Amino acid sequence: MADDGAGIPPEILPHVFERFARADDSRAHSAAHSTGLGLAIVKAVIEGFGGTASVHSAPGDTRFRITLPLAGRP
Repeated sequence: MADDGAGIPPEILPHVFERFARADDSRAHSAAHSTGLGLAIVKAVIEGFGGTASVHSAPGDTRFRITLPLAGRP
């Protein structure tokens, strides 16, 4: 998934997959309704299947990458 918005603040980026991590409320109109659990849940589910979740973010280019192992491989 890619986004061309403002990006994730550099101080939040290392913590984006942690529970309750949220960007500054002034940066996102829906942050007031966020619990900060969505990406933590995504990471837990992906890792439960033996995969990884990562993010790269810069202004105008934020990308989330999810990798999963092929079926039938240990």
